[in-house]
Amino acid sequence: MNSPMSRSSRPPRARTSDHMDTLHGHEISDPYRWMEDVDSKETTAWVRAQQRHTEAFLANVPFGNRVRQRVEALSAYKSVGMPIEVGERVFFTHQREDARQPSLVWAKIGEDEVHPLVHPEAFASDGAVSVTGFSPSPSGRYVAYGLSEAGSDWQTWFILNTETRERLADELHWIRFTIASWLDDESGFFYSGSEPPPQDAIYKAPVTRRSIRFHRLGDDQQDDRVVYELPESMQGLAFGRVTSDDRYLVITTQRGTYRQHRISVLDLQSPEAEPIDIIPTFESMFVFLGSRADHLFLWTNDDAPYGRIIDIDLRSPDRGTWREIIGESDGVITDAAYVGGRFIVSALVNAESVVRVFDGAGAHVQDVPLPGCGTVAVVDGRADGANTYLWYSDVARPPVILRYDVTSGKTTPFRSQDLPYDPETYVTERVLYTSGDGTEIPMFLSRKRSTQITPETPTCLYGYGGFNIAQSPSFRLDHLAWMDMGGQLAVACIRGGGEFGKAWHQAGAREHRPTVFADFIAAAEWLIESGRTSTPKLVIHGRSNGGLLVGACMTKRPDLYGACLPAVGVLDMLRFHKFTVGAFWVSDYGSPDDVDMFPVLLSYSPLHNIKAGTAYPPTMVSTADHDDRVFPAHSFKFAATLQAAQKGDNPVLLRVETRAGHGMGKPKDKRLDEIADNWIFAFAALGVEPQIS
Repeated sequence: MNSPMSRSSRPPRARTSDHMDTLHGHEISDPYRWMEDVDSKETTAWVRAQQRHTEAFLANVPFGNRVRQRVEALSAYKSVGMPIEVGERVFFTHQREDARQPSLVWAKIGEDEVHPLVHPEAFASDGAVSVTGFSPSPSGRYVAYGLSEAGSDWQTWFILNTETRERLADELHWIRFTIASWLDDESGFFYSGSEPPPQDAIYKAPVTRRSIRFHRLGDDQQDDRVVYELPESMQGLAFGRVTSDDRYLVITTQRGTYRQHRISVLDLQSPEAEPIDIIPTFESMFVFLGSRADHLFLWTNDDAPYGRIIDIDLRSPDRGTWREIIGESDGVITDAAYVGGRFIVSALVNAESVVRVFDGAGAHVQDVPLPGCGTVAVVDGRADGANTYLWYSDVARPPVILRYDVTSGKTTPFRSQDLPYDPETYVTERVLYTSGDGTEIPMFLSRKRSTQITPETPTCLYGYGGFNIAQSPSFRLDHLAWMDMGGQLAVACIRGGGEFGKAWHQAGAREHRPTVFADFIAAAEWLIESGRTSTPKLVIHGRSNGGLLVGACMTKRPDLYGACLPAVGVLDMLRFHKFTVGAFWVSDYGSPDDVDMFPVLLSYSPLHNIKAGTAYPPTMVSTADHDDRVFPAHSFKFAATLQAAQKGDNPVLLRVETRAGHGMGKPKDKRLDEIADNWIFAFAALGVEPQIS
């Protein structure tokens, strides 16, 4: 193949400054600090020039149009979001094959006819407005829903009368990371709100103070009553859920992203009552599942690293009186629901999902059959209902909603789904490899059955390794497209994730985070040494925390990979906590302000470990201009530093999506463009012609 790598031009240069910080006695150079002003004329001009350079490079790849057409063809299927049952209705999102965004709809339980409610595409000509969440009232008369623009985490919430499809005058602003929980009389709902950010730094400012508030229908938001407020010193999240009998508001507070929770309870029958702390300290994870009278049911990893379900009697909530309903097993609990008097539990066994059903006393009833070896990411249903909804996917099957009837024990698809390809043409195997300290790490290898495995096989190694998030076999359209075009996909279940419970997560957090990178590098070495690929044919890819993973591994071992794709990555580990929600991540990463954590963070911070005069692999750094979760300056500064340091002709590109954020709510056409660009670049960098039929 005539590779465009040999014809790559130099990227636009970036001005350097002599900016210097002193941290714990160390002088830290930051020559591209000016890029943190992402809206300045200089930054926007540089970004536009970078984007033109990237577009010109990709346009020069001869098979580019065929890749784009194939990605679009593979995406031609309908998708349905997780349903919520209330009254005689079920609410869910629904996206047609040709739609840019999912719409909010409802149907009568047991019927196929769909009734439209909110078409977000009507609000923006470029499709950049999306439904980010919704909560119907107990009878289904109203539905509260959030809209986000340009992929921002910031949302505005509205209320719709589902009978008339008329929107009420109520508007709730400056909402992010919330659920809405209604009172039974439908007079209003509890939600989590934030103080507004500075108007000149909406997408940049650190997270503002948060509180749980009650909104009464018809009231102005400024009159909403605050029922629980996080301490000013705490960087965390708080959510409130009303119990099914309307008696209590159960408040869950999470400090940062470390999955440690406090639980407080507000008695809604006592107007003057204050929240009472039931679990007052941040030690373990506690997730409220449901209640019966004065008994709360919670899933926790307290004294059970793989998880268990307990009963706390609010009349005597001391730890010594907690009753275990479902004990720890061989599966790491990833989600659970209390439906129709039964507990439906999704768990990972050897990093693959199983769904187990228990009666109210904790006795095992049955396992729910699944379509294959995959992932059940969400389990939900109402406490007084019969239907449990399971969000299932695997490597070759897009998410499908399965409906499990707790009375009959039968499982049926909630909605049918026709695919433009045959999922049976793909195969997945689970292997084990050994990391540097002797720990065995699982890895899932997936491909088309017809793809031959040799050292010449183009292979994408994907990972995440953080925040207790497991990498079990699940669907990603970009991964399917890679396999469809002849690539092998390797997904490593490295430490820092949640594949094997609390200890597995903590083994890759804070001072132990270098273990995550060692595990990923060992995965790459194993793929090469076992003859399943070779360095010139290996691309590494990751998003967000996975972008950090790629950045850290490519700066540690630039000799090991044929191409690198760090996307929306956390790449400046000395300043991540100063922007947007970055302070939440201190619980997992540690803080650079901590004298003990500083050298750990500096040792792997991708931005600070780029060495001038090094030949780095072909790299395309991706971000978005409205990413207010991982601030885009991470990617700007990393790309500029890498371009200046690069030795040789391997390209370093910066791809910046406009009117988009961290990934949530991205219009379908922009998602397809991103997937196509990644694989056009990767196949070109590896010197491989994609197999497109």
